[in-house]
Amino acid sequence: MLRNFRFRLENHRLRAPFRIARSVRERVDVVVAEISQGGVTGRGEGTPTAHYGETPELVLAQLQQVHAAVEAGASRLQLRQLLPPGSARNAIDCALWDLEARLEGGPPLPGIEGVLSARTISIDSADAMGRAAQAVAHARLIKAKLSADNPADRLKAVRAHEPAATLIVDANESWNISLLAALQDDLLACDVKLVEQPLPAGADGELAGFAARVPLCADESCHVAADVAALRARYQFINIKLDKTGGLTEALALLRTARAAGMGVMVGCMIGTSLAMAPALQVAALADYADLDGPWWLCEDRAGGLAFVDDGAVLPPSPDLWMCGPLGRAAGGLAQDAGIGQPPGQ
Repeated sequence: MLRNFRFRLENHRLRAPFRIARSVRERVDVVVAEISQGGVTGRGEGTPTAHYGETPELVLAQLQQVHAAVEAGASRLQLRQLLPPGSARNAIDCALWDLEARLEGGPPLPGIEGVLSARTISIDSADAMGRAAQAVAHARLIKAKLSADNPADRLKAVRAHEPAATLIVDANESWNISLLAALQDDLLACDVKLVEQPLPAGADGELAGFAARVPLCADESCHVAADVAALRARYQFINIKLDKTGGLTEALALLRTARAAGMGVMVGCMIGTSLAMAPALQVAALADYADLDGPWWLCEDRAGGLAFVDDGAVLPPSPDLWMCGPLGRAAGGLAQDAGIGQPPGQ
């Protein structure tokens, strides 16, 4: 098995500042992995995330560290032993999925038709967030980013301009248990369906015994399947992101584990191009909620990327960008690889 493994760093400009509780971004760095074999090339993408201790330089060094092993034919399962979960492993894992599908030959088989994705409203003044909600008035699913600064007024402004949409709130670890308790009535009044990561990941223990009136979703607290055991009594949902799991392989294992624990599932993303969203779309088709609008924030996406419909539907990219067999084959193959049984819905 002769392979050629290449990787590079890219920088993409955003169409508007993206503000969450802990940072503001106007550009995003992504790493792209390309693995060629038998005259075909598979590609994958990851977004280095500073909050998880990643820098572009560190991720490039990780890719270089496994260069020889990947070229020697390391499998997706072997990759899980060579690299920790993160954006480097994600880029390679997804490139291997793409490569495997292309090596099978023939035209791509029918896959998923698309999913409903949230449109994200980043943190701003209450008036500005209300206007942002009005600008995506046709969206059926909205995610409002909030901090500990005036969250109730900002939430109410979004709801006032989006009276019919399903509404999710993402606090990105910025609240404490007292604020979460104080906001319960406002969350109910605004018909919020889900609250993502209200407390810092290290403070999950404070949720023990907390009677949340709106379901809570673990995001920063949940990276891989092994995390579910400690979260199932504190959260009702988990958020799967391929840059946290280290790729599609572990992402689907995490989904299966969460379902077995009776938890709901959301599939999210870091900001990135459609090359990063295409594998996540495979998992999102099996989830309860999806937030895959990362490419929508870019000034320019890749050719053949995801199509974003006004109501929030996200349509799959061209197989020229990233190819996977139909979801059943992808999910079933992973289940066999990971020894976790058949994923739900199959």
